[in-house]
Amino acid sequence: MELRHLQHFVAVAEDQHFTRAAERLMVSQSGLSASIRALERELRAPLFVRTTRRVTLTEAGRALLAEAERILAQVRTAHEAVAAVQGVLRGTLALGTEQCIAGVHVAGLLAAFRRRHPDVEILLRQAGSGALAEDVAAGRLDLAFAYRTQDDTDQLRSVALTSEPMTVLCHPSHRLAAAGAALVPADVGGEVFVDFHPDWGPRRTTDGAFAAAGVRRTVSLEVNDVHSLLDLVDENLGIAAVPRHFRHKRPSLTALPLKGSGEAEYETVALLPPERSTSPAARALMTLLEAGSPVPRQGEAHAC
Repeated sequence: MELRHLQHFVAVAEDQHFTRAAERLMVSQSGLSASIRALERELRAPLFVRTTRRVTLTEAGRALLAEAERILAQVRTAHEAVAAVQGVLRGTLALGTEQCIAGVHVAGLLAAFRRRHPDVEILLRQAGSGALAEDVAAGRLDLAFAYRTQDDTDQLRSVALTSEPMTVLCHPSHRLAAAGAALVPADVGGEVFVDFHPDWGPRRTTDGAFAAAGVRRTVSLEVNDVHSLLDLVDENLGIAAVPRHFRHKRPSLTALPLKGSGEAEYETVALLPPERSTSPAARALMTLLEAGSPVPRQGEAHAC
């Protein structure tokens, strides 16, 4: 099995189109088709269902995709490790992060990394914690800053960044604002909530806290960015439970601590593959982070 066959296969799977994949790879479409056929002959299974408009993976193709991505990531790591031994860090740093992640100033950290390693291309993807964990485990990302979704596995390990309590935000005219005291899930179970997609760390934390308390809640307004969430709360269309550091972005809102079990703690981590599979670029970034360069200054609230 040749590496180029796997590279061609992954490109077609990503683009779901032979012509687009061939253009991206800068190879002829006939050559790409021949490469896929050779791989199918070797594996004795069809990998794609072809139509006039697009191609989709067969069951065998889906099984191969995860392994192919992992193999290609390991090959890239090997190349970069050799370059690092020779004193030059090259290649690519593929980083994932949630929005407004606590415990790390992502932009500042990447700027410091680029100053030290100008020959490394930086790729950044923003997504929910569940998707980021899958991408790190599959080798599509070198590391990710995310909410802690699970304990360490043979494909994923975590390095703690920080933890903080959750806070309920509401409009100053909302009935809860007059309470001026900490809340528990039972106090707000009947309220209309603004919240993120269920894959986001803050949403997972809030869902966990309410489930642990046996309280149901209604998320009527679901968004995918922090600013939209704050705008909706600012218009008194609902309340939100968010990590405490979010409150600095809209000081006009009333902030009340959310108490309960340990589920109300928002914990963030750096997600990485096993030590042996961690790329030199990811190691270099973590070295910068662990050295405290850079860290959020007091009042910056984690660069959200």
